[in-house]
Amino acid sequence: MASDLRLLNAAIDSTPLIDNHAHPLLKPGAVTKHPLLSIASEAHGAALEDSKCSLPHIRAVKQLARALDCQATWEAVEVAIQRKRNESPDEWTKFCLEDIETILIDDGLDRPGLSETYSWHDKFTKSKCKRIVRIETVVADVVAHFLQLGSDIIFKDSFLGHVLDKYSLEIQKALEDPDVVGFKSIICYRRGLDIPPENLIQTEDAKRALRGIISGGLRDAYGDGFSLVKRLEHSPLNDLVVHTAAKLIRDAPGHKKPLQFHTGLGDNDITLTKSSPSHLQDFIREYPTVPIVLLHAGYPWTRETAYLAAMYPNVFADIGEVFPCISRQGQESIVKQMLEICPCSKILCSTDGHGFPEMYFIAVNQIRSVLEAVLGGLVRNNQLEEIQAVQIVQAVLFSNSKKLYNLQAVSTLPTMAQLETISRTMQSSNQSIVQRLQSLNAKYLRIYWHDYTSSAKCRPLPIKQVYKTLASGKPVTLSITKAGLGLLQTDAMIPQVNASGAFTVQVDWSSLKPGPVAGHVSVYGDFTEQDGSPASVCPRTTLRTTLSKAGELGLTFLLGFEVEFVVLERNPDAADPNSIDKYRALRTDGHSWSMARVLSDWGREGSFNTVSEEIMDALDAAGIAFEQFHPESAPGQYELVLAPLPPLEACDALLHARQILESAAARRGFRVTLHPKPFAASCGSGSHAHVSVSSPGGDKPAVYEAFYAGVLSHFRAVAAFANPSPASYERMVDSFWAGGRWITWGTQNKEAPLRKVRDSHWELKILDGMANPYLAVAALLSAGADGVRRKTPLTWGDCLGDPAKMGEKEKKQLGITTLFPGNLREALEALKQDGLGLHPDVVQRYIDIKNAELELLEKMKPDRRRVWLMERY
Repeated sequence: MASDLRLLNAAIDSTPLIDNHAHPLLKPGAVTKHPLLSIASEAHGAALEDSKCSLPHIRAVKQLARALDCQATWEAVEVAIQRKRNESPDEWTKFCLEDIETILIDDGLDRPGLSETYSWHDKFTKSKCKRIVRIETVVADVVAHFLQLGSDIIFKDSFLGHVLDKYSLEIQKALEDPDVVGFKSIICYRRGLDIPPENLIQTEDAKRALRGIISGGLRDAYGDGFSLVKRLEHSPLNDLVVHTAAKLIRDAPGHKKPLQFHTGLGDNDITLTKSSPSHLQDFIREYPTVPIVLLHAGYPWTRETAYLAAMYPNVFADIGEVFPCISRQGQESIVKQMLEICPCSKILCSTDGHGFPEMYFIAVNQIRSVLEAVLGGLVRNNQLEEIQAVQIVQAVLFSNSKKLYNLQAVSTLPTMAQLETISRTMQSSNQSIVQRLQSLNAKYLRIYWHDYTSSAKCRPLPIKQVYKTLASGKPVTLSITKAGLGLLQTDAMIPQVNASGAFTVQVDWSSLKPGPVAGHVSVYGDFTEQDGSPASVCPRTTLRTTLSKAGELGLTFLLGFEVEFVVLERNPDAADPNSIDKYRALRTDGHSWSMARVLSDWGREGSFNTVSEEIMDALDAAGIAFEQFHPESAPGQYELVLAPLPPLEACDALLHARQILESAAARRGFRVTLHPKPFAASCGSGSHAHVSVSSPGGDKPAVYEAFYAGVLSHFRAVAAFANPSPASYERMVDSFWAGGRWITWGTQNKEAPLRKVRDSHWELKILDGMANPYLAVAALLSAGADGVRRKTPLTWGDCLGDPAKMGEKEKKQLGITTLFPGNLREALEALKQDGLGLHPDVVQRYIDIKNAELELLEKMKPDRRRVWLMERY
């Protein structure tokens, strides 16, 4: 027996659910006319309002709030759902119904025209949906038909026979209709479940009841089936309707279509004492070949329901509507009571969803969760083997309904061998992750992502929670509001996003590294939609996609970053914490490029060089190889040169290295900034990228020259990602080894924005630390891959001097004719025109974010903007 129940959990997660009883969704125009509160309660009026204080309601709010990424209040949930209805109703409905194989829909609940047709739901389920015909609605429609004809027959004594004949004809049509898979009676609401044998029904009483319906229908200008159906109450006519349907099902050739009965749980129309399925015992005996489904677990008479299903071969027990209308404890109790005696081959599941997709969503999730808890407990208590629990899951969720209703499903159940393979894979993978985390003495797991403002974001999780999730066989994920990739540094949303919807952040365990502090480990995540598909606006996914497209051309790359940063001290003389002088440059005598004197106080307490040693030790522990760590030109400026890696790993390593830098410095009272130009009179800081085409043949000029020609051709658009801030353009000036303003390249030329080092190894100098590296590298590689695809010739000459100091004739001879954008707005316009072959959603989101960011920054005075950016980068 598997103690961690991975096989059972795999079955619960992977088994498709057949919803054997539900109702159609409301049409958009009718949704607001019905109370959303009804998704977790059968109450009406004031009683429905009181349901807000019930455990089922509170649980439903929590589930929906997580899915909608909103506050766990009913008011917030209502607002978020309304947004979904307004913005993407089909997408939201698909999300709510995504775990359902098919729905067997009783479409006789609502007045015609208010609800969608049963077949309309096909676009949200894996298999086509089917009909359950409500027999009381059929007979009411028959009566309405005669009333509307205005025939004298309605006043004759033989009218009952005419009604039953036409009713029988309609039931016969349904029996022959392949889209109809069953029937349903709501006699529980109309006169209770104590149906007498057919031979005891008084025909004259049925005729009097019918005459009462006729007179009521005439008063209502002949009425319709919907208005007449409620008059089929406390009447022998109800009994005849049910017996007639049962006989027709009994006598039909071939597969017997089931007859469902509402039992137990319902609104206040029922007479509670007559809603117990035990009243149906004589009826069950009278029709031993008619499959009878007792709906809603008979709650509160669950044991009676289970008993009848266990004792009679034609009886089946449904456990719907208790999900979500009963508390979690009650649901578990109901499933346990059902399993006390009822064979698992007789148990069916349903949502009883009606009107609102949200009810389907919470019901399905609760069904799976409760099965996991109840069956898992039975396995742990040695009452079941795990494989038996798996069989119960597959039977209850899928197989029983498929067989009973003779359904043809698109999906198939995974075999035990397949489940075991999945389970072993999950177990092996998760076990190795746990072992790795344990070896790192992890106490907290930080899940990082990098947004469109290039802000590092993270959520720390207690490692015990991580272990618990991994032990269950499930992935470690985060639910992050979709607005999270549309926020400015102030957490203000850009106008193009809203607060509804959520992404799932999937952890990439290959990025796992210790740090940035002792007891913490870090990973990076990819944003996905709720259905697991990649989110089009995810920066990390954008780089993955770019690498995949380049791979189709046979291109692979190595990438290494130079991390330039300035170490600051908080200025004790700045009384105002928001002062423009709150930071000052590190006080070191004679600080300049590679100056040995800068390192002379290595080991002195309070020296940044002591922090440097801590940084290098932490990088080594994290497995981040670096080639150099040395002083740079500006006061307090250092450079960390990271070893080359494949592009995605290189970006992850860069961001983790930055976290180590910031954390180590902050612990000793220092401040690290990546601001491109923190002090106007000093050299700026970049984050230069070294690129090599590492694929076979990548060092051939025909390949790498076309690649870098593509970069040069798209360089103005690439600059929007590489120089992403107004501060970037303060650094990108001529004659400062910053890459300059002219688009060109040169061998070992530090005044060129593209420096050729050797063969395919070139350095991109215009990149700075305020860029999102995933997006910047994706832009660079996409531009270069386009050059390879088009075989773009390298028409630019090898520039060996400073372009800013060349005459026009010399520049023209080298093909130096184009300037980089002079500011971010120009760069964004170039990106808008070019697109760089990136996903349009990424380009547009980036442009929208940056335009909003510019509006924010341009209102600040230059000195205040400088400090504001230093606080954040």
